[in-house]
Amino acid sequence: MNRSRRRLLRQLSVLGLLSGAGIPGLIRDALAAGNYPSVQGMHKIKGDVRINGKPAREGQPVLPGDKVTTGADGEAIYVIDRNAFLQRSNSVVHFGKEAAKEFFRVVSGRILSVFEHGEKRLVVPTAVIGIRGTACYIEADPKKVYFCLCYGTAEIEPTAEPGRMERIETRHHDHPVYIHHDKGMPSMAKTEVANHTDDELIMLEWLNRRRPPFYGQGLSAY
Repeated sequence: MNRSRRRLLRQLSVLGLLSGAGIPGLIRDALAAGNYPSVQGMHKIKGDVRINGKPAREGQPVLPGDKVTTGADGEAIYVIDRNAFLQRSNSVVHFGKEAAKEFFRVVSGRILSVFEHGEKRLVVPTAVIGIRGTACYIEADPKKVYFCLCYGTAEIEPTAEPGRMERIETRHHDHPVYIHHDKGMPSMAKTEVANHTDDELIMLEWLNRRRPPFYGQGLSAY
């Protein structure tokens, strides 16, 4: 087994994805053999996870128009096409039927996402975000959203300032921001990296046979 495969398996193990409740045996065996299948649907379910209000099951597909909900003890890892997601507890994410119009809407909660190439439109309570083949982490409350563009390009339109567009390009978590919808706060304010890791991004990218652009470049890890 080569070094990169050993590192991947170690990271997956640390994240609890090689246990019986983690990645299914077929995927685990493929990783060990050096094959990296992009397998659709739910890869890991922890606690209360629902699709359209019904309990989710491992291997179940997530389709355009579906709503994925996690409870207080819930967490889900899933793949849609060549996009992968780590949805944390107390989160509601609604996937649209046309990615260019609305790929997903984060109603509330926290989600880490990696995307294939192509333009997508993300909607959060305080902004509309256009992205192109990138990765991001979102924490959404009704009046404040944390947004970290982990790498890639994004254009942010804060709802508090209609007509304003801010373009962000990052290589490695370079410009996380709070996006406010409160007249007493700036509509966008730079902040620090929080609550997501490079190991999680590596894991999500590997589920789609990719590596993040920072992989192996000797950058300080988050």
